Amino acid sequence: MTDSLFPGVLSRRARSAELSPIAAAGARAAKLAAAGRSIIVLTSGEPDFDTPASIKAAAISALDQGKTKYTPTAGTAALRSAVADGYRERHGLDVDGANVIISNGGKQVIYLALNATLDEGDEVIVPAPYWPTFPDAVRINGGVPVIAHTRAEDGFKLTPQGLRDAITPRTKWLILNSPGNPTGAVYTAQELAALAQVLRDAPQVLVLWDEMYEEIWFGQPPAHLLRVAPDLIDRTLIVNGVSKAYAMTGWRVGWGTGPKPLIHVLEAVQSQVSSGPSSLGQAAALAALQGVADGFVETARQAYARRAQRVEDGLGSVPGLQVHAPQGSFFAWIGVGGLIGALRPDGRPIEHDGDVADWLLESEGVAIVRGAAYGLSPYLRLSFAASDTNIDAAIERIHRAVAALSAVTALEAAA
Repeated sequence: MTDSLFPGVLSRRARSAELSPIAAAGARAAKLAAAGRSIIVLTSGEPDFDTPASIKAAAISALDQGKTKYTPTAGTAALRSAVADGYRERHGLDVDGANVIISNGGKQVIYLALNATLDEGDEVIVPAPYWPTFPDAVRINGGVPVIAHTRAEDGFKLTPQGLRDAITPRTKWLILNSPGNPTGAVYTAQELAALAQVLRDAPQVLVLWDEMYEEIWFGQPPAHLLRVAPDLIDRTLIVNGVSKAYAMTGWRVGWGTGPKPLIHVLEAVQSQVSSGPSSLGQAAALAALQGVADGFVETARQAYARRAQRVEDGLGSVPGLQVHAPQGSFFAWIGVGGLIGALRPDGRPIEHDGDVADWLLESEGVAIVRGAAYGLSPYLRLSFAASDTNIDAAIERIHRAVAALSAVTALEAAA
């Protein structure tokens, strides 16, 4: 962001904010589509399914009943209790409605938590690759993101040594995301137990546990940090919502579950930011948590699993690409190091993952986000929250695009 139009007006925090690279990639793809290009957009973390009819019916019923007024700032008592009930039943956590705040999506919970706890210079450990909101939300709230780089051989997951090396006296939070965005990585119970042991030696560190994709997994259900390490409950904030599991991204309902003193402070901050979330959205979310669409959640999970396999099978044989099989979420993390140094048909070199993403979009109309946006190169993030037809077509187009690069490289080498 620039303050050239407003010299001396924009704050340092505002100047550090950037448009989401995911949104930027989507906007570029939309512009090309509007110009008449055939574009397959695989950038967004948004289910392609419609919200289940039973959930929409709950919102319609609330509308008909006149439930269109302000709700309590922290959300309706019924929804807060339903969230708490879920954690008690699934993970045995000792929580009730007072441990829960409902917000306008999980992203707002993250912002509120950082805003409420960070002083200038406080540090937040963010494993990379990361969801771009994590470091940017830290910066805009005056904190310092400490990027803890992970390795492919560790499954792109933070190791105990990596965590230990990142902790300093200024560390306020550790952010963990499982199932992960952008890699689809899922921490095992053993891996979480090892991280918890490090955290026990650093009692000042709070944990933000982002489990927004907990219902989208392939193989075994994800381990939960607080089931593995229940002693960390008094310094852990769980972030979740209905967006991904129930195809409710536009309803903007997420929640935070954590220690009551922290939730109370988040409520106070939210009261000055947005007041309570949408009354109709909360009615729909309550219906979702009460099980009116449980069949949909499982059907969607199976569809994502099928699509994940299609991507792995379809792109795994492409020279220069390495598909890291996701264990959850609806993203494939694709290494493109084998394409660096190749030449486009126009003679321009592929120098980084952004060049690969540009080439796929320009040559074949496939929109994917560059890995650099997530703090690690050379990779691409492909969202398979798209129809099977679009995924199959995208795979074919990627094959053609990469083949064009390979052909030119071979000709150059022969010359």
